[in-house]
Amino acid sequence: MPPTIPPPAADEYAAFYAGYVDQAVGHDLPAAYEVQLAGLQARLGALAPARWKHRYAEGKWSVQELVGHLCDAERVFAYRLLRIGRGDATPLPGFEENAFVAAAHSDERTLPDLLEEFAALRRATILLAAHLPPEAWANRGTASGMGISARALAAILYGHVAHHLSVLRDRYGV
Repeated sequence: MPPTIPPPAADEYAAFYAGYVDQAVGHDLPAAYEVQLAGLQARLGALAPARWKHRYAEGKWSVQELVGHLCDAERVFAYRLLRIGRGDATPLPGFEENAFVAAAHSDERTLPDLLEEFAALRRATILLAAHLPPEAWANRGTASGMGISARALAAILYGHVAHHLSVLRDRYGV
């Protein structure tokens, strides 16, 4: 079992990530990543195909696009964790989530395929987190023009998915 990741201090991430970090408070990361993955798979794995392209409002992402976004964000945040966890101080660029969603064409895929991709990505994140040395969690770098620590990225990885699970429940009725 990977070691528990210490929670980040408020000066280790940009204020706009606070909601994601707050979602991770009290969770044993990365063990909670496994539980979260299982919850996402259970909730969306049972969703009828007629609901896969459901949008809760005009111009909003479909369920499939939301899962495609989770895949992209998992890659981006885990890559940042890798770079910063390894002590790389090279500033990392941001990403425009809406442009990524449009370019991904997730509605041309199936929901089971997208869930399989997310599961593979999440398992890679779990392995990355499991094998970062304890001292690496305090490493800091720059992403999207803002300072961030490895442990903040670990919390954001959890909190970002938790946020979208809430959106699925509250806005999509899933």
